[in-house]
Amino acid sequence: MLVERGLQVLNVEAVGDAYAIASNYLRRSGAISDTSVTNDRLLEIIVRMFNGGEGNRLRLGNRAITKFQSTRIS
Repeated sequence: MLVERGLQVLNVEAVGDAYAIASNYLRRSGAISDTSVTNDRLLEIIVRMFNGGEGNRLRLGNRAITKFQSTRIS
């Protein structure tokens, strides 16, 4: 599904699938809590990378995991 936001078109499925990939891994590894609440920081990382031109769901998810873990707040 494509959603128009101003002049920007966002592929909701790519972002959603990437979030599902990353959040599933991070929940199983214990990096984020096991709740149904969206992790805003993870979503922001994915949207930023998507807006930077990355459209592959798996690559987005995997890179988001790496970025999330490297910028983890202690």
